Amino acid sequence: MVSETLKNQIDRFLLALGFSLMIGIMVLGQGFREAVGKVVGTLMNPILALIGQENFYLILLVMASITAIYASVIQKYTIDWDLMKNTQERMKAFQKEFREAQLSQNTYMLKKLEEQRQEMMEDQMKMSKQQFKPMAYISIISVPLFMWAYYYISGHGNATMVFPFWGKQLLTSHAFLYFQHWLYWYFICSLGVSQFIRKALNIGGV
Repeated sequence: MVSETLKNQIDRFLLALGFSLMIGIMVLGQGFREAVGKVVGTLMNPILALIGQENFYLILLVMASITAIYASVIQKYTIDWDLMKNTQERMKAFQKEFREAQLSQNTYMLKKLEEQRQEMMEDQMKMSKQQFKPMAYISIISVPLFMWAYYYISGHGNATMVFPFWGKQLLTSHAFLYFQHWLYWYFICSLGVSQFIRKALNIGGV
């Protein structure tokens, strides 16, 4: 009984911490992001000094990999993938039947489907709650790392990286739209590792 209570307390604490980090970067703005970046820098800066600033892209690769692995494992054990798959299949079948009933003006079928809609909405709410909870856990690792990279690169505007086909680029310059080169590299690495891990763990997308 004590262990279960302790587990629930830890769970609530981690959820509160995760949501606080997410809300902080959105609401508190630049000051909060810099504060988080400085704190994480006490750990990351010595590592970067060891491998060299010119190899900053390796740090981004490791960060993206850690985030992808951590997120995949969290989602593996906190999301009911059978429920998600069944709900998506039922929704697809429901939409098809609903369109056919509308086209044929089948009022009986439309009424019957309307009764099913409420049940479908309840399943979708369960799915949304299951997807929302892992976000808090994931943000505990991903947000501090991301804020450190953001803080470091913002203070080193001359940091560069050699990209395939693009050549040497400033990490703070824009690859496309509002995506800076460092952010583009981070997401590419994260996406690649994430796909590999998800396949290995046999889980789907969120």
